[in-house]
Amino acid sequence: ALGYDSTLPVTFDEVASRTAAVARATEDALVVADMPFLSFGVDEAESVRNAGRLLKEANADAVKIESGPHTVDVTRRMTEVGIPVMAHLGLTPQHVNRLGGYDRQGTDRSRAEEMRDLATAHEQAGAFSLVLEHVPANLAETVAEDLSIPVIGIGAGPDVDGQVLVFTDVVGLSDEVPPFAEQFGDVAGEIERAVSAY
Repeated sequence: ALGYDSTLPVTFDEVASRTAAVARATEDALVVADMPFLSFGVDEAESVRNAGRLLKEANADAVKIESGPHTVDVTRRMTEVGIPVMAHLGLTPQHVNRLGGYDRQGTDRSRAEEMRDLATAHEQAGAFSLVLEHVPANLAETVAEDLSIPVIGIGAGPDVDGQVLVFTDVVGLSDEVPPFAEQFGDVAGEIERAVSAY
């Protein structure tokens, strides 16, 4: 939507602005702000301050952080001061340079075990839910069984507590649809046809 090639350039102010717009337009929905790259995990105090700003200034109900070993303590601290945290494991787009692309994660035994351990550590640190993105269905099912918090899947099979479907993928507005997403419409094609007809 912003014309970037990845999520890395997205700024804190851009996330805050869009989160606030969503919060103004909702009544009963849980509004979760996605913490942008380098807004968390570098310095604990700054991480907590940034997350708190998304609740105070953008009216988010919670924050989501792309998680790893480095985010267990910051998750704990955020929840201690009253900031609900949704953890995110598996394919974490902010780590695309380290991961070397957008490939499925947790496909070998050691990485799957590490992911299970991290999921448990984040639950114990106070995360209220967990997103698992682009992981094998059997791993997602196991993690969902391990945890008492809701596990939300994005391309993680059917045996989780909920599913994320990205609106632009669903309606056919994405340039590229991920291999785990399904397109149910062709809005881009309809727009092109309407403009051509005009």
